Amino acid sequence: MTFIWLIVVTLICNNSFICLALKSMKMKALKILLLLVCLKAFCYAVQASKTCDSDGWEGEFFTGIPKIKYEGRSSKNPLAFKWYNAEEEVLGKKMKDWFRFSVAFWHTFRGTGGDPFGAPTKNWPWEDGTNSLKMAKRRMRANFEFIDKLGVDFWCFHDRDIAPDGQTLEEANENLDEVVALAKDLQSKSNKKVLWGTAQLFMHSRYMHGGATSSELQVYAYAAAQVKKAMEVTHYLGGENYVFWGGREGYQSLLNTDMERELNHLGTFLHAAVRHKKKIGFNGTLLIEPKPQEPTKHQYDWDAATTANFLRKYGLTEEFKLNIECNHATLSGHSCHHEIETARINGMLGNIDANTGDPQVGWDTDQFLIDIPEATMIMLSVIKNGGIAPGGFNFDAKLRRESIDVEDLFIAHIVGMDTMARGLKNAAKLIEDGSLAELVRKRYQSFDTNLGAQIENGEADFELLEKKVKEMDEPKVASAKQELAELIFQSAM
Repeated sequence: MTFIWLIVVTLICNNSFICLALKSMKMKALKILLLLVCLKAFCYAVQASKTCDSDGWEGEFFTGIPKIKYEGRSSKNPLAFKWYNAEEEVLGKKMKDWFRFSVAFWHTFRGTGGDPFGAPTKNWPWEDGTNSLKMAKRRMRANFEFIDKLGVDFWCFHDRDIAPDGQTLEEANENLDEVVALAKDLQSKSNKKVLWGTAQLFMHSRYMHGGATSSELQVYAYAAAQVKKAMEVTHYLGGENYVFWGGREGYQSLLNTDMERELNHLGTFLHAAVRHKKKIGFNGTLLIEPKPQEPTKHQYDWDAATTANFLRKYGLTEEFKLNIECNHATLSGHSCHHEIETARINGMLGNIDANTGDPQVGWDTDQFLIDIPEATMIMLSVIKNGGIAPGGFNFDAKLRRESIDVEDLFIAHIVGMDTMARGLKNAAKLIEDGSLAELVRKRYQSFDTNLGAQIENGEADFELLEKKVKEMDEPKVASAKQELAELIFQSAM
């Protein structure tokens, strides 16, 4: 086909007789037709392997699956929402605005079902077994069909998930540009948005010692170049946030590690990212995602409190917020509620990766969150925070290895969205009832006094408190009423 068009363009565009004839023609329609022929020929001849080619897949990716609708609690349809009603208002805000749900490209479209003990199990109909540009474009089209049918407004990505790496940085960037151009076009047609983008600084062997904390200067520089590009394409796609996940920013042993130097390098790296963000006019929020262990023994962003302290030490609290992942919270020995509350009270709650782990498995299993009490506690904090926009709830979760049907992708997200919707409604019940908040208020009511106000305002020194103690009887310590708090909480489920 390309050869034929080359012959046409040679005859039409390079033949002096025809060109002179074109100049003298009065028939505009013929001129336009010939011009289109030239343009088409140029497209095939020069960019046949790029934007003019087809990815080879015709029709729908998810045939037989309609757009997912809200059918209510009585529905027995596995491909319908029972609790998530996007337009329903809860505490003055639509459900879709409380959540701003997002699909994670890497798990949904790059997840293979493989694990350290077994080969991949998933073979989606559109996959051809390669990681070519052609295949990358096909996956991107599948992504947009999926989020459209699911009724989700956002998606998230790592640079190397959506486009193949290259032999050089330049080649990798060219690959990324080509796929991002398609994503931009698909976004414009569907009104979908990027919740956040990020650079994958953990899979390639060059990052075995980390990226920003690598002991190798060249790796540090490469990581910076990769983040630069990833931030630029996130900005180009209208992304509302950009995430840093330091999967390998840590150590295996302190015996061969200069921890202080590595932390200083990481701080310098993040300051450079802030400067580049401002240089390119990116107004999205920069996020750091705490992770305690796996793949390294210790990661520098262990949990929300550690990360908040790191940001304070390096003067970055005004530039970054936290992306809290529930499975990471449990790996650090905390509940997801604890990590979200820690981020919230530090003014750093930016985004939530809605997933969970198996309590009997001590690693990052990235399961869809289906625990309704946990979802309720999460939403209590989110409501206190007034929401998390411009962040949202990203389903950083994957199908189980044994789930291999295309419809399983939808069912998993439906269950996750319904669970969070139930959590929101339960939290709203607790807030409107007020009993739990009143129990907490009463527990601290001794501080609602003049002396309590002095303490909380930093006006009571030890001498004053010693004097007051001498004037008081032995303190009477009230019950914490934990069981009553649990009863009130359970009554909302």
